Amino acid sequence: MAVRVDHGVTSGTFSLDGETHQVDNNVWVIGDDQECLVIDAPHSVEDILAVVGGRRVKAIVCTHAHDDHVGMAPALREIVRAPILLHPDDRPLWELAHPDDLWDADLSDGQVIEIGDTDVTVLHTPGHAPGAVCLSVPSLGCVFTGDTLFQGGPGATGRSFSDRPTIESSIRAKLFPLPGETVVHTGHGDDTTIAAEVSNLG
Repeated sequence: MAVRVDHGVTSGTFSLDGETHQVDNNVWVIGDDQECLVIDAPHSVEDILAVVGGRRVKAIVCTHAHDDHVGMAPALREIVRAPILLHPDDRPLWELAHPDDLWDADLSDGQVIEIGDTDVTVLHTPGHAPGAVCLSVPSLGCVFTGDTLFQGGPGATGRSFSDRPTIESSIRAKLFPLPGETVVHTGHGDDTTIAAEVSNLG
């Protein structure tokens, strides 16, 4: 059964360091007709479930723990009965969003998550957040980068728990070795490719 990527967009707020901003987040779901992985849980459980489309959710995989990416994770977990996966280095950010709740299992660099007949490989890419990860799917020619890499360059590093040299190092070490034609599915905004972002970062 073929594995595919489904996409939606949902709107809400992002809050950190005493500031709140209105943002649109991409909702990414990868799976076949029976089961899927939900990548991040922004803003609206209903919007996420619309992309899931009645399939069994195997896991909720968080690219990082900013509140616009994990805000709905516990509520979604209650509905779909699937574990929340997060890199443990993002615990300080997770606790800002959910001080009385925890995720279920840790992500680690190089970990492989199977969905259908497809492998999803976890790449630890700190910089935007300490526990930020990207999810590489070579068989589909794509990578889900959360807020690590966007069309136009690296994600923001002007807030707590972020660092510009670290994110640039992560991108060069973990993302730029991927084939240039790899499609980059981002946490916000339009897709890009690895080749395009190699030229952008220089």
